[in-house]
Amino acid sequence: MSNGSSITEFLLLAFADTRELQLLHFGLFLGIYLAALLGNGLVITAVACDHRLHTPMYFFLLNLAVLDMGSISVTMPRSMANSLWDTRAISYAECAAQVFLFLFLIVAELCLLTAMAYDRYVAICKPLHYRTILGNRACAQMAAAAWGSGFLNAAVHTVNTFSLPLCKGNAVDQFFCEIPQILKLSCSQFYMREIVLLIVSTCLASVCFVFIFLSYVQIFRTVLRIPSEQGRNKAFATCLPHLAVVSLCLSTAMFAYLKPPSISSPSLDLVTTVLYSVLLPAVNPLIYSMRNKELKDAIKKVISRMFLSCDKFPITLC
Repeated sequence: MSNGSSITEFLLLAFADTRELQLLHFGLFLGIYLAALLGNGLVITAVACDHRLHTPMYFFLLNLAVLDMGSISVTMPRSMANSLWDTRAISYAECAAQVFLFLFLIVAELCLLTAMAYDRYVAICKPLHYRTILGNRACAQMAAAAWGSGFLNAAVHTVNTFSLPLCKGNAVDQFFCEIPQILKLSCSQFYMREIVLLIVSTCLASVCFVFIFLSYVQIFRTVLRIPSEQGRNKAFATCLPHLAVVSLCLSTAMFAYLKPPSISSPSLDLVTTVLYSVLLPAVNPLIYSMRNKELKDAIKKVISRMFLSCDKFPITLC
């Protein structure tokens, strides 16, 4: 295979060789996938239906839940289908679509997490100006900027990556298509331009990280000056879930993309990728609702309404 044009499909990494383990992988991933869809779906429904949650913080949380549902839906169905049907194949077009969509959603999520840090900064450090600074228009513009940044970043990287000649086979050492694994298949004299783009993207991610870090430095300085213990606890309750998600997302993603080749191995790559692409979207709703009474109450209302609907219309709805 001299170049990408002669490749019609890629071969993804198989989790297991025996049929029993393949079915176990399918069942495990199916359970995580359904849990992620259910958790994020409940967050979206709760925020959309409860007028008390129509605030900037929950608006950004709704967008985050949509992104999490999208990112996990890009990677897991194909991997589950391959295990179920005992195959490793993914078409060239589907592989390119996976790269574009996953990068689009992940970059948009990072930008959205940055906007959420700014939201918490304004809410805690400048509470009297909160509604003025973060009105409906400002929130919509920040969310649109996050989605737009993800789209542009993904488009540039996908076009550049799949225009490279591929001369090292078509076996991808991962359970979905991602740029580092595709670059390993490219001819060494051509992939440097994509490395430059990855460095630029890393710099952008570092800017987001520095912004989030500085925001939380100011937040914690302000929180520690709050005289009321109840006030401090309430402020920490709204900040810690976001900080936990940011830490998990950035630490696993940066380790996956920036770790030195000397410590790289297929099993380590697989574990780190599963952490940020599979487990994180599934646990995000749990992290955000764990210490948030308003969100928990809204989710309980959504669930109770679902059961009431099932009681009234058992055939059509259940």
